[in-house]
Amino acid sequence: MIAIDTNVLVRLLTRDDEPQFQQASTLFTKNKIFIPETVILETEWVLRLAYKLPQATILEALRKTLGLPNVQTARPGVIAQALDLAGQGLDFADALHLAASQDCVQFATFDTSFVKKADGLTGCKVSHCHETTLPT
Repeated sequence: MIAIDTNVLVRLLTRDDEPQFQQASTLFTKNKIFIPETVILETEWVLRLAYKLPQATILEALRKTLGLPNVQTARPGVIAQALDLAGQGLDFADALHLAASQDCVQFATFDTSFVKKADGLTGCKVSHCHETTLPT
């Protein structure tokens, strides 16, 4: 199994450098691939900010790539939930943080927008840091 860096995944998804796209494509075609969560997170960020791609396009590209039979991640359920939450309006990084926190009762943040957008999306309540308390 071969782990890949963000630049390999970005080349595969954008095909903006044909020689590197061909190398990335061959790598994906001939090997089992491991994609770390940090690479997925960074890839979404690069595609959104540097390439100005729409969120729906990014999420679909990630879903297709992560759905390939030879591609693995450490926590596929967390990644799938993060992609779904991002599709419901959360920032992808916030979605990944929340998806990875599902065994927790609450997720504390100072991000008011995150609190509003995440309300009721999961069993882990997102709340303002000053409002966070453990149930008694």
